Amino acid sequence: MQKLLETVLIGISTGSIYALMSLALVLVWRSTRVVNFAQAGQATLSTYIGFEIASRSEIFWLGLAFAIIAGALVGAGVDYFFMRVLFKHAISGPAAVVAPVIATLGLLGLIRSIVGLIWGGEFKSIAAPASKDGFTIGQTTIPFSALNVLIIATVSLILITLAITFQRTNLGLSLRASAYAPEIAQLAGIRTARTRTIGWAIAGGVGGVAGMLVTSYNFLSPYSLDLLLVFGFIAAVIGGLESMVGSVIGALVLGIGLTFILNYIGTSLVFIGGFVVLIVVLLVKPDGIMARGKTRRA
Repeated sequence: MQKLLETVLIGISTGSIYALMSLALVLVWRSTRVVNFAQAGQATLSTYIGFEIASRSEIFWLGLAFAIIAGALVGAGVDYFFMRVLFKHAISGPAAVVAPVIATLGLLGLIRSIVGLIWGGEFKSIAAPASKDGFTIGQTTIPFSALNVLIIATVSLILITLAITFQRTNLGLSLRASAYAPEIAQLAGIRTARTRTIGWAIAGGVGGVAGMLVTSYNFLSPYSLDLLLVFGFIAAVIGGLESMVGSVIGALVLGIGLTFILNYIGTSLVFIGGFVVLIVVLLVKPDGIMARGKTRRA
């Protein structure tokens, strides 16, 4: 029973981080219909900037703030200088769907190269903002620490803030209108291009948070967030690419599922286990857990 409880708690903590990357992917998908594989590179770059600030100031939260700002600026820059130009000159037909995805993969490689040139390829670490030691209950120590609690609390705060923003503010209304019906939104006076850039900026900031939280638990390198991108994408598909709530639920399902595999089967099957969870869910709900009866048009 104790091992089961520990597995669920660690799974929630892990799934919370997946949720941030998943949410960032969904935000971009909803506005552009593009799976942004460059999100890992954007998060890596913003995390390195946060790492520099946190290392020099010895204040993790200051580094996190700079990572969010850097992530937002990088995200906005990618949309303004890269994606807008790409869509403006995009060719028609099936290639118009494939080209942006390939472009984001190329951008991922470019950002990795820039990061490698500036910071090198060696592993770096950030002092965690809370203890990594498990809580002790009586004479038993469980592998769930204050850092895990902090990660869950931070992610929950971000998710609540985003939910309020999208449901209760004019900006959120503009973002939703631009995503679901861009032509009608333009007729209503919404500047959809600028609104889309704001969406990319929000996604970039969320990616920066995910990178800093992962790095506080592990190490940082130009490739350290690739696995987070893979699992974030799987979580987004599990939840349904159209749903932000689904991206969070999918991430929690994936996090708990992978932790069960890790604790009860072995570490060698964790990576492939993510795809097993994806296949099982899609066999039951092909469009994702939170998919609606009808999907909106692109």
